[in-house]
Amino acid sequence: MRKVLIIEDERSIAELEKDYLEINGYETDIELNGKAGLQRALQGNYGMIILDVMLPEIDGFEICRTIRNRMDVPIIIVSAKKEDIDKIRGLGLGADDYMTKPFSPAELVARVKSHLSRYQRLVGQKKLGQNEELKIKGLCINKSSRRVYLNDREILFTTKEFDLLVFLAENPNRVFSKEQLFERIWGIDNVGDIATVAVHIRKIREKIEEDTSNPEYIETVWGAGYRLNIS
Repeated sequence: MRKVLIIEDERSIAELEKDYLEINGYETDIELNGKAGLQRALQGNYGMIILDVMLPEIDGFEICRTIRNRMDVPIIIVSAKKEDIDKIRGLGLGADDYMTKPFSPAELVARVKSHLSRYQRLVGQKKLGQNEELKIKGLCINKSSRRVYLNDREILFTTKEFDLLVFLAENPNRVFSKEQLFERIWGIDNVGDIATVAVHIRKIREKIEEDTSNPEYIETVWGAGYRLNIS
């Protein structure tokens, strides 16, 4: 879990990130090309991917999409693209975080630590006597295997999508604001945009709702937040 892959075409930036990560005990590899980076990400046993957007041959968005379709590993996108549409696209494709350049290498290390720590806790955590399955109507969530089934058909979720769905399912019919959900899932010490919550709610709905404009499971309570309806 302490092995990190940096896919970044600017060598000076990649080397600086690598230095800071290695000082903090992370084994770090670098790829300067999108195609080679994707191949290495899929073949290597990495606990974290740090991904630039503007890359030769294959851009970061396509790399993020491909990795997320094949494996569940935390992904942080780092990019000079500052527009909200780019952030929303990156998060919508399954990235766990989005940082805009320039940024402090120390902040990057802090976010890597935060995401890896939370990922390890969520994957490895098993509480004795705790119900490992949550069943709501046709939805079945297995917390130990981190798998979700809708009417006996498996649905694939990213790390944060799964965490968010489980949290809402464990607190049914209770309304949570975007700020509360961001704090619970991404962490109070994490720096980020609460719009991330709305992006992840939309992606979950696209996967489990028959009609996203009239959701059966995750309801929007206007002016208040979201709740998972079990009635």
